[in-house]
Amino acid sequence: MLNLILLGPPGAGKGTQAELLVERFHLPHISTGDIFRAAIKEGSPLGQKAKVFLDAGKLVPDDIVVGIVEERLSQPDCQEGFILDGFPRTIPQAEMLDRYLAGADRQITAVINIDVDFEVLIRRLTGRRVCRNCQAVYHIVNKPSQKSGVCDHCGGEIYQRQDDAEETVRKRLEVYRDQTAPLIAYYRERGKLKTFNGEEPIQVVFDQICLALEEQNG
Repeated sequence: MLNLILLGPPGAGKGTQAELLVERFHLPHISTGDIFRAAIKEGSPLGQKAKVFLDAGKLVPDDIVVGIVEERLSQPDCQEGFILDGFPRTIPQAEMLDRYLAGADRQITAVINIDVDFEVLIRRLTGRRVCRNCQAVYHIVNKPSQKSGVCDHCGGEIYQRQDDAEETVRKRLEVYRDQTAPLIAYYRERGKLKTFNGEEPIQVVFDQICLALEEQNG
């Protein structure tokens, strides 16, 4: 059984590695953004509580966040393992998750920490462009469109989202450094942390992750 957490700053490649891990190990990929949206759409009690905070532009309290994650982890498809992406974000959330799993006679197998220098991340994220029409994703260096400012697929306008503006990117990275990066030490102390260089090619990183997981599980 593999109960995994993906850790790393915005733009480190967690989503890409999650997709590859799902394909390789057939585990459910649990993104907190996805389960929040699902809980709100379904109108579950915790989803309704979360919506009140989100509508007011406030952070959702830890007990509600953890409650929504616990509901998802209790579903049948998670009984043979899972990949958590975007959770926990803080040490209190990690402690609450540990208590929940211990109560269910389970524990985290490994925390996959994808490490990338912040200046590299800034170049990655600020170079991203998106088509207004079909949402195709480009990058001014790594994956430019054939014609500047024009989508290859539909001819729509390519633009930079506010989330990808440099000032916004730097703020997102600061939040990660202050709130989430302390989890690196938390999981290292518990012998769960496995760190990989996210500046390596995607396939290289994935192969290293698989090797580490296979070695751990014998």
